[in-house]
Amino acid sequence: MPNSTDTRFTSMIAEAIRRALEEDVGAGDVTTLCTIPDEARSSGRFLAKESGVIAGLEVAREVYARLDPRLELEVLFPDGSVLEAGTVFARVHGPCQALLTGERTALNFLQRMSGIATQTRRFVQAVAHTKARILDTRKTAPGLRALDKWAVRIGGGVNHRFGLWDEVLIKDNHVAAVGSIREAVRRVREGDLQQRPVVVEVRTLEELRETIELGVSRVLLDNMTLEQLRQAVAITAGRVPLEASGNVTLDNVAQVAETGVDFISAGVLTHSVKALDISLDLETIVDSR
Repeated sequence: MPNSTDTRFTSMIAEAIRRALEEDVGAGDVTTLCTIPDEARSSGRFLAKESGVIAGLEVAREVYARLDPRLELEVLFPDGSVLEAGTVFARVHGPCQALLTGERTALNFLQRMSGIATQTRRFVQAVAHTKARILDTRKTAPGLRALDKWAVRIGGGVNHRFGLWDEVLIKDNHVAAVGSIREAVRRVREGDLQQRPVVVEVRTLEELRETIELGVSRVLLDNMTLEQLRQAVAITAGRVPLEASGNVTLDNVAQVAETGVDFISAGVLTHSVKALDISLDLETIVDSR
């Protein structure tokens, strides 16, 4: 799993898997326990039913390990692989009961993460001719942020701040509450003992000019037109990195990138992603009864 030294990140992934199994399995998989004998072993294949980027195989491996450590996941194409429809990208072997019990949980993670990775790759490819990098946002499924952001990275995107705790982002409501961007920045620098990076959201070129002089880490250009973005790049002249945000779609992301901004954040990578169509099909069953 990524960021193995970040215990917060890895513990969130582990907790998401635990909750998913508890939610689905509960007191036990009654159908499987009644129909499949304890001794039965089987193999199954994971099939991409549409083209896309595969993500979440290590999560699927952990799902099965928690149900029965005898289950083995054989990865044929690793996370990040771009597959055509009809590709078998992994196989699972071992006790049939656990294999079937974990099927839906493993697929739910794989389908969502692969959908996010696929969407992210489309955005990354759309701006590949520019210097712009694609960022995710906090618009993630509650409880699944670590997995959603992991999938963005697998798709070639860059993780924005993980939560409210690891980076300062001064938005319009913060400014409205204290009176000015300058005052908001002053209070952060005075109050944040860790002196975390400071990003300021601006909505006008006048606010941009004010913010440039404050020496912040990055300026977020909120819902600006393409012409305003071009002017912002000219005004800034490389003195501070610029991030374009707001109503970014696959149809317009290339135009946004061509204005010369450094980053583009897109909530659509995670907040309304279409799951990739993946199936798990049993290939063999050995029934020892």
